[in-house]
Amino acid sequence: MSNKVNRRDFLKIMGWSGVGATLAGCDLPTTVTLEEGKEEVVSYLMPEEFVIPGIGVWYASTCLQCPAGCGVHGRVREGRVLKLEGNPESPINRGRLCQMGQSGVQAHYNPDRITQPMLRKNGGLTPVSWHDALEVLAQRTGPGSGLTGERFAWFTDTISGHQAVLLDAHLKAMGSDNHYVHEVINNSVTRAVNRDMLGEEQPRLRFDKARVVLSFGADFLGTWQSPVHNATEYAKFRSPPRGVLVQVEPNMSLTGANADLWVPVRPGTEGLLALAIAKVLATKHRKPLDKLPAAVQELILGYDVNEVARITGASGDHIIKIAGWLSERSPSLVIAGATAEGHEQGYQIVAAIMLLNIILGNVGETIEPAGEFPFPQLTARTGGTRSLVDFAKALEEKRYDVVFFRGANPVYTAPKALGLAQKLEGVGFKVAFSMFQDETTALADLVLPMRSPAEDWGTHVPAYQGEDRVISVQQPLMEPLYTETRGFGDVMLSLLKMHKVAGYSDYEDYYAYLRDAFAAMPAVLKENHSDDSFWARALQKGVIPVPTTQGSLTVKTAAVEVPGDSGRGEYPYFLVPAARLGMWDGRHANIPWLQEAPDQITKVVWNSWAEMHPSTARKLGVKTGDAVRIASSQGTIEANVYVYKGIHPDVIAVPMGRGHEAYGRYAQGRGVNPLKILDPVTERKTGELALMATRVQVSRASNEKVMVKLGGSESQLGRKIVATVTADVFERTEGGA
Repeated sequence: MSNKVNRRDFLKIMGWSGVGATLAGCDLPTTVTLEEGKEEVVSYLMPEEFVIPGIGVWYASTCLQCPAGCGVHGRVREGRVLKLEGNPESPINRGRLCQMGQSGVQAHYNPDRITQPMLRKNGGLTPVSWHDALEVLAQRTGPGSGLTGERFAWFTDTISGHQAVLLDAHLKAMGSDNHYVHEVINNSVTRAVNRDMLGEEQPRLRFDKARVVLSFGADFLGTWQSPVHNATEYAKFRSPPRGVLVQVEPNMSLTGANADLWVPVRPGTEGLLALAIAKVLATKHRKPLDKLPAAVQELILGYDVNEVARITGASGDHIIKIAGWLSERSPSLVIAGATAEGHEQGYQIVAAIMLLNIILGNVGETIEPAGEFPFPQLTARTGGTRSLVDFAKALEEKRYDVVFFRGANPVYTAPKALGLAQKLEGVGFKVAFSMFQDETTALADLVLPMRSPAEDWGTHVPAYQGEDRVISVQQPLMEPLYTETRGFGDVMLSLLKMHKVAGYSDYEDYYAYLRDAFAAMPAVLKENHSDDSFWARALQKGVIPVPTTQGSLTVKTAAVEVPGDSGRGEYPYFLVPAARLGMWDGRHANIPWLQEAPDQITKVVWNSWAEMHPSTARKLGVKTGDAVRIASSQGTIEANVYVYKGIHPDVIAVPMGRGHEAYGRYAQGRGVNPLKILDPVTERKTGELALMATRVQVSRASNEKVMVKLGGSESQLGRKIVATVTADVFERTEGGA
């Protein structure tokens, strides 16, 4: 390492600056050399003495199938990773792993992986060497290229740990602060409300302490925040004395299917329902409203339960029952998710829901401060859908000559109305760091093939963690399948060397950089271990416990305005692009295990469908399996109907994740993408795309397609298993579904 790098700069390079520097104290060695990052690496394909043919060895790493950052154990036999399970040492998932994590093996062995760099020539992508690829990068983005920082941008998914440190260093070297972080499934609106009303974006939620959980569209067992962690906490919530779960949402989610009371509501009316519950708490159960501003108290007391029931679609009896449970069973926890956030006034809706926590005294009980993570350089850069809107606007204004893409597929996830694919034509040089040729990668001018998470090094800091905060460690579970792929950290180091950034130029690879980073960790994290033993322990455990500072929550409230009845108009139905554990936001559509895994609610496989209430189906003259055309002001999609009672009559739900135009043999041409026909409406305060605000027409389509699903009837018709059932019982229990 260059002698010109002082201690302060070294801490920044290693990711330990900011608050973390106070933990470091004076324990940093006065001389840190690259020799600490050197060791002989022997291929797994050359068995060591401890390798017994036919016997698997387990290695700890981190799951990257979603942003939750669960710990995994990979079983390796004869140099090949064969199975992934949860890491018991990780406080994120404590040994459990969802189906997406299990399927990481198929992403690793996917036959459609990109295996070498590709450069666009004569209108097509042509294989090139890494030497040529880096040379082109130097010509287009290097110090002598003439590229200025304001003309350059990164577009990524959630990124944290030392990968984020290197990316920040590259942005600084480029003189740019243009970093778009994009996640379709996010809680950006709730984070904004938490920041404004509680003083902390991601407080800790104590499901285990709650006796009632009231969820407004937060599918915490499926796709919300950190599903496996939530499921572990939910198990504690259901332990004696058993907690009561109430789920309020437009269509049934996995969490809704587990609820004691499931309440279907019209999208956008969740805030009204929350304030009506607050009214019953104040008037019938004498819960004081003195913590709220006078204007908010007056607003709550002015609501009529019967009128709110008419607007929302929830029965008055259910409103009264929910208020009774919240009053009688303390403490409680009230949370908001995607279906509450995804409207023009999503912020106001979530703020109205948060008022229930304030009235019930949940802040400080079941909502606790998470504290401050001591290493801000390593914390997760989380994103939402505002990045799509802002990026599309920047492209329309032709602000960028070069854009780097990593982990995100905005051409697929952006609504057609944003015209992202067409606007990208105005960017002279597009670089994709990718494992697969998805819709965005297919438009790139240079494609850099990435190693899979099972082949790469890294550290990760999940955005949401519980009581125990950690840095998760990612290590290769096996040698790379394809020699021409590279790790993201290695490519970032090449870019930093290209710009001759002080402190990085002497590192041979990302592994050496991480070894130095671990050697430079504060002594309080090493627990008196030597550098070598600490490194070995971190790889063995897969996590590094990190102490956090004590935080505090400060309750603040302001005027709340929630939308009312929006009427029906030309487009009578609400379109809900539903998120499901499995396909997620479409990133797993190329994994056959997940394509063939039955949907948790409908049991449909390998295709898309449109969920519809029996009364709506009768009105339209369709039944399960029929094809319908769903039209918004932005376009149309067609899908088979799935009729059942787990949805509001005014709602048509189409799960997201399918309908790819690229992305390999298992994804391409299967199903439809509901995101494409969304209206480009944004939430008024946060700028997030209002994913639940699109209205649609529905008509029968002639293009009949086979809908494959597991099983037949979803119930026992209200009785024990029988050979026959009367038409009256069938209609009463199944509703013609």
